[in-house]
Amino acid sequence: MKMIHQSTANDKFKNKWGFIIACIGSSVGMANIWLFPYRIGEFGGAAFLIPYILFVILIGYTGVIGEMAFGRSMQTGPLGAFTKAFQMKKEGSRIGELIGLIPVIGSLGIAIGYSVVIGWILRYLFSSITGSIVRTEDAGAEFGALASNFGSIPWHTLGLVIVLLCMSFGVAKGIEKINKFMMPAFFVLFLLLAVQVARLPGASAGYEYMFRPDWGAMLNPKTWVYAMGQAFFSLSLAGSGTVVYGSYLNKDVDILSSAKNVAIFDTLAAILAGIVIIPAVFAYNMAPNSGPGLLFITIPTVIQNLPFGRLFAVIFFLAVLFAGVTSLMNLLESPVEALQTRFHLPRKLSLAIVGIVTLGVGVFVEGDLLSAWMDSISIYVIPLGALLAGITMFWVCGSRFARNAIQEGRKKPVGKWLEPMTKYVFCGVAVAVYILGIFFGGIG
Repeated sequence: MKMIHQSTANDKFKNKWGFIIACIGSSVGMANIWLFPYRIGEFGGAAFLIPYILFVILIGYTGVIGEMAFGRSMQTGPLGAFTKAFQMKKEGSRIGELIGLIPVIGSLGIAIGYSVVIGWILRYLFSSITGSIVRTEDAGAEFGALASNFGSIPWHTLGLVIVLLCMSFGVAKGIEKINKFMMPAFFVLFLLLAVQVARLPGASAGYEYMFRPDWGAMLNPKTWVYAMGQAFFSLSLAGSGTVVYGSYLNKDVDILSSAKNVAIFDTLAAILAGIVIIPAVFAYNMAPNSGPGLLFITIPTVIQNLPFGRLFAVIFFLAVLFAGVTSLMNLLESPVEALQTRFHLPRKLSLAIVGIVTLGVGVFVEGDLLSAWMDSISIYVIPLGALLAGITMFWVCGSRFARNAIQEGRKKPVGKWLEPMTKYVFCGVAVAVYILGIFFGGIG
């Protein structure tokens, strides 16, 4: 077996905030903008919001800590990190390399589907700029044509090319700089939208729905199960992207502080998306639980009835595009880093290979197969990656190794809560997320 080498020795995040913003960028995406408002609508508003926040605090935070520290301690992405971890127990072991393929494949699989959605967002942004979005008579039919088999190849290709070009500049000059611009821009744009939505007659019903709990809905076990899955999915816990970004992190950075900021800003992004989308939907007496159509059918219909609807549409889909691009960069970074590490390929060649695979598979799943594709990856592969990363870091590497890795760069000693919360609570809940995800047909 070839030795695993660090592929980015001279290309790291320049500072703590560059790393944090990049991690926030990886987390803030469709999980926040589409899935979170949809789940809020499906499971009784604040009845879902309360357990979601509890799970972010209880398990999401510890999971983010573990994956960041795992990547930094091993100084490589998931393929190399899992290999090194198992070789600590048995020299020459190859089981870690095989296990490390799972999160890499999961990351690439979600990226394939995500690239299709980026294409849709680009198409809607173009329609917003030209003004055709406010003249569309049947938003459902337009989205149906775009989401049909081979219906968005040009937009799909363009979106993927934009993301790969951003990544081609490397970690510090590409990923870090792009996130430093796009993430603050996302929050500013969505805050502007939130102010506009607050002025709509009837918007107050949306705020009431979001923040007044339906206690009956909280008695539904599915509310808690899906809130738990949302916490994992939203924070990008998959044993892949966060591990890679952790490997690009300097040793003097406090991981606990960084993880806390990621969890806080990711949750704020989800709530911000909710207070833009849910009140707007209520203001026009539309369904808040309309699933995938919420973003691409319901919102365009709402936009047509808004004052300055065209401007609203441009701002909305530009913000969504920023969130999507930063998330897709994170998803693609895992297989790109794996090629660089395992086969010592140049970054641009690795990007080209991953891009060809992503587009080549993506054009065949961008229609009827997309939903099944995304469900299969999110149910069977992504949660398994999070579970394997947690078990490897906290059980295979061991408590002492994990504590030392997390303590590095931190002045104040990590509390005694670390071992029980990571080894038992987080890993236990990760097992539950995986099993319940299969049982309920997907909870992300």
